[in-house]
Amino acid sequence: MFATAAGWQTVGLLVLSNIFMTVAWYGHLKDLASKPWYVAALISWGIALFEYLLQVPANRIGYQGGFSLAQLKITQEVITLAVFVPFSMVVMDQPFKTDYIWAGVCLLGAVYFIFRG
Repeated sequence: MFATAAGWQTVGLLVLSNIFMTVAWYGHLKDLASKPWYVAALISWGIALFEYLLQVPANRIGYQGGFSLAQLKITQEVITLAVFVPFSMVVMDQPFKTDYIWAGVCLLGAVYFIFRG
């Protein structure tokens, strides 16, 4: 499934959309901590617009390219963890935790069950 053009387009667009969403959801905690929450919300919504401009076509391409709805969701969750861990460490200065590995192992189980036969 991932070897098709639609599969690669889907994953690529989902990675990019998730980068925007992670910044929108968590970036304000560092960069806008001194601003009122509604300022952070408005800026986050502006960033999230770009996430949706990538995520909606990604899901359409994937769904029309043979991904089931559940496969799209699990793919998104794997990408979310793959984007969140480096973001939390590099941008937010959070330490690496072995729990990230265990969460990844659980997601690999989800990938196995949702993509098998």
